[in-house]
Amino acid sequence: MRIEIITIGDELLIGQVVNSNAAWMGRELTQHGFVITAITTVGDHSDNIMQAIEVAFGRADILLLTGGVGPTNDDITKHTLCRYFHTALEFNDEVLQNIESVFLKRNLLLNQLTRKQAYVPVSATVIQNKAGTAPILWFNKEEKVLVSMPGVPFEMKMTMRDDIIPRLQKQFQVKQYLRRTYLVSGITESSLATRLAGFETMLPTGFSLAYLPSFGFIRLRLSAWGAEHEQEMKQLGRKLKMLLGDEFVARSEKTAEALLGDKLRKLQLRVSTAESCTGGFIAHRITAIPGASDYFEGSIVSYDNRIKEDVLGVEKSAIGKFGVVSREVVEQMARNVANKLKTGCSIAVSGIMGPEGGTKEKPVGTVWICTQNGDEQLSVEYRVGSNREENIERTANLAILQLLKMLTRKGVTESN
Repeated sequence: MRIEIITIGDELLIGQVVNSNAAWMGRELTQHGFVITAITTVGDHSDNIMQAIEVAFGRADILLLTGGVGPTNDDITKHTLCRYFHTALEFNDEVLQNIESVFLKRNLLLNQLTRKQAYVPVSATVIQNKAGTAPILWFNKEEKVLVSMPGVPFEMKMTMRDDIIPRLQKQFQVKQYLRRTYLVSGITESSLATRLAGFETMLPTGFSLAYLPSFGFIRLRLSAWGAEHEQEMKQLGRKLKMLLGDEFVARSEKTAEALLGDKLRKLQLRVSTAESCTGGFIAHRITAIPGASDYFEGSIVSYDNRIKEDVLGVEKSAIGKFGVVSREVVEQMARNVANKLKTGCSIAVSGIMGPEGGTKEKPVGTVWICTQNGDEQLSVEYRVGSNREENIERTANLAILQLLKMLTRKGVTESN
């Protein structure tokens, strides 16, 4: 069934708030077999919301709205829905009881503004909000459905998982969505597309291959609708993995840092980082994963050369002879941080993030990354770009992936 997501709020249009609801809903609904036809964002203006609903019903069977249902004057979704469905508001005692229980749990006094949320459209089916005060409103329009939900992310996610998706699955027939995601690094998107051109041409009807590039890596998504394609999906997946060759990292939708954590935990290894140009961002990414204490020991952020020399023990002569952005320096950084923090693995990076600091020999974006596992070191020079923020993120991705691939070669095989 076709779904359109409509997110409501001026704060989304002006970029004050990132529209994370739409992204989460898109992923969750697709996994349950629904097809997302469009995602629309409108401001807190009744006429615009009305128009968005009218257009969306012309191309979708299910409309899911988030936002604009709070107690303040700019929350106008509920009133707009009354206009659209030609109905009126009525007081709902069950909604009031739910609101009172929420306030009681939070040890708050109920005010008249919040009490107004107990007024709901007469023609709507009311679903109680288990995490907040604004009720979920379900409207039927002939054989189509509109559901209005709060814009607060944790409230929306709870009701989607517990109430909305189960009800939609019961009311509509949906096909199973099959997909396999492959993490690839060390190749450009155009080169990868050239390599896989023949594979894409011979894909059976109903199958598709999507390229999802990011900073330093690409995700490939092989997908099809319908459980009957499961065996064919496995066969195509094996062929695709073979074509990816050494650029294949893992078949997973997890982040690179989560995959690295899984690998380190499986091999019972611990890792440390020595960071110059990334300023501790690699350590941040690794420790953002729950349970990172199982395998992450610590980091030395040696942004200044004095720290590289005095704390990390990098030879001053090496910096003078080869420069701080060099193979020789990052190899000493990787070796010394592993020795000092007593870890079997390490990552070291040094580079020029920009916008200034580059030279003809080493322009902005030049980065050396050294990864170490035991006595083995792998040092690679990269040219990551000219934008400072993107360069830091790309460098972190490349460093994490470089160690991940290094450890994967140690015999921990990936499943097909």
